[in-house]
This record gives sequence, structure tokens and C-alpha cells, in this order.
Amino acid sequence: MDLRTLGAGLTVSEIGLGCMSLTGAYGNAGGPSREDSIALIRRAVDLGVTFFDTAEVYGPFANEDIVGEALEPVRDRVKIATKFGFAFAENGVEPGGLCSRPESIRRAVDNSLARLRTDHIDLYYQHRVDPEVPIEDVAGTVKELVDAGKVSHFGLSEAAAATVRRAHAVYPVAAVQSEYSMWWREREHDTIPVLAELGIGLVPYSPLGKGFLTGSIDGTTTFADSDFRGRTPRFQGEALKANLALVDVLNKIAAETGATPAQLALTWLLHQQPWIVPIPGTKRMPRLEENVGAAAVELSEAQLAELRAAADQIQIVGARYPEAQDAMTNQDAPLPSE
Repeated sequence: MDLRTLGAGLTVSEIGLGCMSLTGAYGNAGGPSREDSIALIRRAVDLGVTFFDTAEVYGPFANEDIVGEALEPVRDRVKIATKFGFAFAENGVEPGGLCSRPESIRRAVDNSLARLRTDHIDLYYQHRVDPEVPIEDVAGTVKELVDAGKVSHFGLSEAAAATVRRAHAVYPVAAVQSEYSMWWREREHDTIPVLAELGIGLVPYSPLGKGFLTGSIDGTTTFADSDFRGRTPRFQGEALKANLALVDVLNKIAAETGATPAQLALTWLLHQQPWIVPIPGTKRMPRLEENVGAAAVELSEAQLAELRAAADQIQIVGARYPEAQDAMTNQDAPLPSE
């Protein structure tokens, strides 16, 4: 797989693996077995993936522990991203809500290092902006961790453009993680131009639209009560029907090329900028292999143009049906589902 560079010097595979769902997501609180999760992560390494995304809050803590065990034998071949910023007693604060106080970050990094079985974290994100702590203090604390050799690069997750600028002025931000896909592109209007200006990478989570762009969801799909998609406007009613036009185009080009709709959605992302690295997540080995296979998909200029036009049309649909483009995440806000 080809490599891409995030920020100034973080080189990773052009498609990474988001590991959140291995400890429960989309209505499945349990996730796969530990053994199956470790096997999936190691298979990703065999397929050329070098970029793995986790967070202390996933589980909480269990996700980092699984990722650490899975990658320990190949630690020198991979890059690990994890996140801080929620309040846990383990980090010396009253649990619940956000906390990016410097003393909490210092404890959080040591706890994450232990769970990940490593002496450094390649990319350390603030998971959500803490309105009680100036972003300059957060960036300064991460700089201390870099100087101490515990962290290699600094990242922000769902931070607004102005926040990115302020943080970057204190210590270089290598990457911003945000929801971004063919059917949700709001970051093009604010954050992405700033990333291009400052030389910061973008790491899209949910690059397959919470499963929508895989072609597995249609107008008859229902969701379990515990699945947040059943309560999300763009998965319902007229908004869903309007958005399905995009899936029709993906299915058409998939039939022409032998690729899958999911692979085409990832290919679209890879063609947006050379500093974009999507991190699709999955619990299933066949889906992992399918996602990684997107790196080998070749499209004609006409097919790429058709994908771009379909994605642009969805933006028009969003203007007609605001609920069709609702943001599942709000920048500088604490409670998205990734």
C-alpha cells in the first residue's frame, strides 16, 4: 500500500484502521472476542496497514489494551494514534465529562502507554476540545510530552478551524480527525481550507457514512433500538430516500469496475487530497480486506467525474432536506459517535 504524510513527518499507510468498534459500536456493546479482534488487527498489518486508531474512552480502556497486545510484536512497523480528553478517575479527576487539564493529560499518557505496551504514542489527539482549558495550555502540555519522548505528534479531533489555528501556533498539529465522507462534507467549508494552508493532515472517521456508503442500507432498513442510526435524521424518511441517489451511482460504477461501493467511497476520499488518510473501522475480516482493497482501485477520469458529480448533488439535496445532511458531530462538542 502507498504511504502518505500527515503534517510534518508522520508517514502512514494511505488507509488506516479505526479500532473503536472492536469494543462495541452500532448497537453491539460487546464487540467481537478479544482473540478475533487481535487477529483482525494483525491481518490488517499483513495487508499493509500501518496506521491504527484507538482512544482511552473506547471501552473505556479495553480498546487500547487490545490494540497494544495485537501490535506489540510489530510495533516497529506501525503507527499508533490514541486520544485523551475525557475525565477518568485513573487520570486523577472526577469521572464524567471532559477534562484536558495538564495534570490529567500527563497521567492519561502514562496510562495509555502502559495499555498500548509501548514507550511512545505516534499521534496523540485531544479527543474533544475542553472549553474549560485554553487550547494553548493543551498544546503546550503535549509539547512537553513530545520533549519527554512519550509522544511523537500532536493531533486534534473535531476541533473548529479557529481552535486548530490557536493550537498550531503553540505546537505543530500533525492531523485533525473529523467526520468526512462523500455524503457529509461540511468540513470543506471551514476546517479543511485551514488544514491546507497550515500543512496539516485530515484523518476522516466514518468514511463510509456509518455503513450507508457500503450499499447495505436502503429505504426498508430498520435499526435496533440500541443503534444510534435509528435516531439519526439522515437515516430516516425523505432524507434517507434522497441520499440513496448517491448509493445508486456507487452501485452503477461498482458494476462497471468490479469494485464495491465501499471501495469507491474510499477511493473518492483518496482523490480529494494527498494528505487525507481515512480510517474505516470494521469487526469483520472480509470487510477489512475489502476496505484495504480500495487502495488498488483504478478509475477512469469519467468515472471519477461521475463520483464527484454524485457527491456534489448530495450537497444540493442537503439544502433541500437539511435533515439529510445533519452533522452527527459538532466541532468543539463532546458527544459524537464515531
